[in-house]
Amino acid sequence: MPGLRIETSVDLKHIFNTPNPIIGVVHLLPLPTSARWQGDLRSVVARAEQEATALASGGVDGLVVENFFDAPFTKEQVDPAIVSAMSLIVQRLMQIVALPVGINVLRNDACSALAIATCVEAAFIRVNVLTGVMATDQGLIEGQAHQLMRYRRELGSSVKILADVLVKHARPLGSPNLTTAVQETIERGLADGVILSGWATGSPPSLEDLELAKAAAGNTPVFIGSGANWENISKLLQAADGVIVSSSLKRHGKIAQPIDPIRVAQFVEAAHRSIALKQETGLMSPLRITSER
Repeated sequence: MPGLRIETSVDLKHIFNTPNPIIGVVHLLPLPTSARWQGDLRSVVARAEQEATALASGGVDGLVVENFFDAPFTKEQVDPAIVSAMSLIVQRLMQIVALPVGINVLRNDACSALAIATCVEAAFIRVNVLTGVMATDQGLIEGQAHQLMRYRRELGSSVKILADVLVKHARPLGSPNLTTAVQETIERGLADGVILSGWATGSPPSLEDLELAKAAAGNTPVFIGSGANWENISKLLQAADGVIVSSSLKRHGKIAQPIDPIRVAQFVEAAHRSIALKQETGLMSPLRITSER
C-alpha cells in the first residue's frame, strides 16, 4: 500500500550494552587466494586474536572483522576459501572476546558476510554499497539491497545491516544529495543503520555532513566510519550516535601495524567524556536501530 510505514525499533543497548557504541576493527592479514596470501592461516588467526584482545582490553564495545589486507579486492563475490577462513576466525574471536562482533567482506560481498554472521551468530554486518552505483578502484559497484534483504529473510536471520552512504575510496555515479542518499539507504535499502566516512581510510567525515546525515536518518543511527581519533572524536560525536575506528588505534597510527591497547584506551576515554557530557546536556538521544518494512 502506498504510504504504508511499518516501523520496528531495536535498542542497541541490548546488543552493545551501551546506547552509543565504540566499535573497533580487526584487519585480517591476507587470506587464502588473495594476492598477498602467505600460506599460513595460523598466523592470520594469531594476529586476529591479538588485535581483538587489545581492542577488548582497551574498552571498545564491539568489533567488526574485515579482510582488509586482501587488496586488491574483487568487487563482488569473494572466493569460498575466504568465506571459510573468515568463518573460522570470527568464531574463534567470539570464543575469546565477550563482545558483539560484526563482519565486513570487502569489497562488497554482503551476502557472504550475512551468511558468515548468521552461521556463527554474529551481531551485524557492514555493507559498503547497499544502494546506488559507486565508481571504485574495483570498477563500478552496484548496490544489491533487494538480494541481501531477501537472503536475510530466507535465512531467518536477525543479523543487523549497517550500510555506508557514499562510501570511502569511491565516487557516486552522478551527484546524489547526501540527504537523499541517506534517506534512500534507509527507506528503500532498508538499512538498520548508516555509516558516514571521509574520502579514504583515515579520513574523517565533516561535522557538517554528519549533521546532515543525522537529520536525514531520523531515529536510525549514524556511525562515523573512518578518520576518528582521540583528538577529533569529541567534536565528531556531537553529530553521530556511534563510531567505527581502526587506523588511529594502530601502533604509531600506521595502518599496517597491530592494534595498540594504550591508544585504544586513550580513544575510548576521550569518546566516553564526550558521550557523558552530551548526555548531561541532553544533546545525545539513545541510539536505536530502526527498520521500515
